[in-house]
Order: sequence, then C-alpha cells, then structure tokens
Amino acid sequence: MGKIWDLDAFKENIAMIDDRGESVTYGELNEGADRLVKAAGERCIVFCLCRNEIGSAFGYISFVNNGIVPVMLNSHLDEELLKTLMEAYHPCFLWVPKDQAEQFAGGESVYSRYEYVLLKTAYEQAYPLYGELALLLTTSGSTGSPKFVRQSYENILNNARSIVEYLELDETERPITTLPMNYTYGLSIINSHLLVGATILVTDKGVLQKEFWNFFKERQATSFGGVPYTYEMLDKLRFYRMNLPSLRTMTQAGGKILPELHERFAKYAKEQGKHFVVMYGQCEATARMGYLPPERAVEKKGSMGIVIPGGKFRLVAADGSEISTPHVTGELVYEGKNVTLGYAEKGEDLVLGDERCGILETGDMAQFDEEGFFYIVGRKKRFLKIYGNRVNLDEVERMIKGEFETEAACAGKDDHMYIFVTDEKSSNVVKDFVIGKTKLNPAAFKVVVIDEIPKNDSGKTVYVKLEKYYEE
Repeated sequence: MGKIWDLDAFKENIAMIDDRGESVTYGELNEGADRLVKAAGERCIVFCLCRNEIGSAFGYISFVNNGIVPVMLNSHLDEELLKTLMEAYHPCFLWVPKDQAEQFAGGESVYSRYEYVLLKTAYEQAYPLYGELALLLTTSGSTGSPKFVRQSYENILNNARSIVEYLELDETERPITTLPMNYTYGLSIINSHLLVGATILVTDKGVLQKEFWNFFKERQATSFGGVPYTYEMLDKLRFYRMNLPSLRTMTQAGGKILPELHERFAKYAKEQGKHFVVMYGQCEATARMGYLPPERAVEKKGSMGIVIPGGKFRLVAADGSEISTPHVTGELVYEGKNVTLGYAEKGEDLVLGDERCGILETGDMAQFDEEGFFYIVGRKKRFLKIYGNRVNLDEVERMIKGEFETEAACAGKDDHMYIFVTDEKSSNVVKDFVIGKTKLNPAAFKVVVIDEIPKNDSGKTVYVKLEKYYEE
C-alpha cells in the first residue's frame, strides 16, 4: 500500500486556492498530513463530513495517502442518518468543519487545521479492515442507506492515471470545483489533478451564483465538470455569451445529456477552441469508464464515446451471448483495474476482499456504432410494461425534455406511467405528446405537476421520492 500522490514532487506548486484567498502548497499538504495522521494513530475508519473547502480536501488527501480509510459524506447529511451510519460502522474518528463540531459533543478534539477538526469517537471496538481498502463512497451521491462502494488504492490510482492520459492533464491546469467531493465524479477531478501537480480552485459556490464566476475569472480556471443538470442550467444562463478566455475544457458525466444540449456545447467548444468531453462512469468503477474524444464531440452527439485507456467494453445479450453487430442493444459490461472491490452495508463487510475481480455489469443498456462508439439507451431496470409493451422510462424522459421547456421525470408501476413536470402550462400537451410517440392507451399515463424534480448530490433524479404521488 504505497502513496497515491507524490506531494513532495510538486512541493513548491500551489495545490489549492479557495474563494477567500487562502492557499496551500503541495509541500504544506505533505507536512500537515504527517501531523494529522499522527493524531489519528493507526489504520482505521474516519467519517469525513465534506464541503468544497480546503480543510475537507486536506483531510481526504492525508488519510488516503497514509493508509487511513475515509468515508466521504455530505456535511449536510441528516443527523439521524449519520447516527445510523456511525452505529453501523463504528468510525474511530470524525473529520468535521469546526462550526459543526458542537453537534458531536462527546467527541474529543485531537487535531485541527484549515477550519476542520479531528474528533475521537467513543467506539472502543473497531471493525477489521481489508488491507487494500482505501475509501468508502456512497453510490451516485445518494445517502439514503448504509450501502457504500469499497474502493482500493489500485482502483483510485489506476483510474486517476487513465483520466490524466485521455484528458492530457498537466500542472498548468486549474480546475474549479462544481461538484461535491463526496461524489465520485467530484472526487475524480481532485484525484487526477493532484497526480500532475495542478492547482485546484476550491469553492462551495454554484454555477448559478455570480461569486462563482467572479472567482472563476479572477483565478483563471481552465476547466470545470458538470452533470446533465449543470449543463441544462448553463444553457438557460446563456453560458455561450460569457467571456472566459482561460477556459480550456468542459467535462460532463453523471448521466446522459440530451443530444441537442450535447450538440450546442460541442459546437460552442469547437468555435471557441475549447474541449467539450462527454464521459461515462459509475462509482462502482471508481469514476470513469468511457469518454468521447473532443474532436468527435459534434459528429458523435448523443454518444458517451469509447473505453478509457486500460479498460475494455463488451455488450451482452439477454441470453448471455456477446453482441458483435452494431446498433444492437445489450447490457454494457466493463473490465478494468478500476472496477471496485464490491459493496459494504455494515461494519463486518469492511474486511471483505475483491468480490468483482475486475468485471462490472453496469446495468446500463447500450449499443455501439460501426466505428465502435457507444451509446447508452437506458437502464436495465428503468422499464415499465404498459399493456404488454416494454417502455423505456429514460427514453420517454429524454423525448419530453427535448420537446418542451420543462423539467421532467418518468416513473410508475406496470400499466401506470407517471410523468412529472414542473410547468403546468405544458402538462396536457406533454401527455398527448407521449401518447403520440408510444401509440399506447391514454389510460396508462398520468401527468403530475410538482414544484421541482427531487435530485441528489450528483444532480440525478431521486425517483423513490416520487412514489408518494402514485395512486393506489
């Protein structure tokens, strides 16, 4: 178990700058890490309450680089759920923002740095840990259950190196944080840029806030990442009119972006001499599995691209056979050293070894074209049977978003599809549109107007929160 990042190799470089003007070099990160790890003592589990702040990232980097296993959680996590997780996993320490420390009155403060504090918990019995276990992350930013993805040191390093290679990263990069660092995509940006000695611009402001763009311009950010929802917001903001000379690269992952939106951003990037890189990944594969080379972004709109360096894709039919013909749908299976160890649902699972052996059945249904570029067409389980007809809910959602100026989500039970929209004016026409497209009995569809579509940390729709609208 070696160190993932050679911080000393870039000790004079600035590792992070925040929007208050505070900065830290790679050398200072290394020195601080030694003291933090000494305070924590031997290898153990630490719950990290994450914010997009230097202190949060400093803790994560220090722990992973020195054999302590962080569990990355949103600092706004519900207190009752946090207690449930603590009872399930018995963390030896908590790494929390100073202004949240009083929430843990029983914890003993043993170290403090960058507005974060390390609190020792009262748990006397720690669960044994698998030797290669490096990190625990919730899936897709969801925190509704004690289920975590178990990532190894090799997973993190291998995937970070692959990202560095296909994005051609170097120490002149200045990525700005747009995603939570407890979310696999946000964390992958940190992991990969630290490998090359780049400067990460840290802010908890979002793309809808003026302060974000002021910081972006002041510190000359070179890249940002976003989920589909981020790009939907940027489109409404008239992003294309912004003057951002320092921007080199925009990356997108966390779900399939609408092809029309993909095309708009790809054309903007091409015209402005920038890169728009659509990527594909899952927490279960550490972060990334596929990417669309930016020079093909316009002509291959709607595609998530090709496999990352070091990985392998294949499509598997329902009968288990491998698909070798273009434009035939099958489940996407990925192989690579970044495929994670498996899941943990309780403390006893932390000693488990590699349960996946480098192979991940993604649960995504996909096709490839004649050139080997892959297209995600839906989720394996995101289907309803409507009067005997199999309907892909993701496809219906995409059609609605492509046709109307409204947020939309599709869910339901067999023979009953619920279409959730946020614009009352379009509710009737949306239903007629879907009926026209599917050619199915109108009685199967119900449109529900709600204030907003519920989303998790990563901007993905939380469908379980829509179930309360179903009629018995």
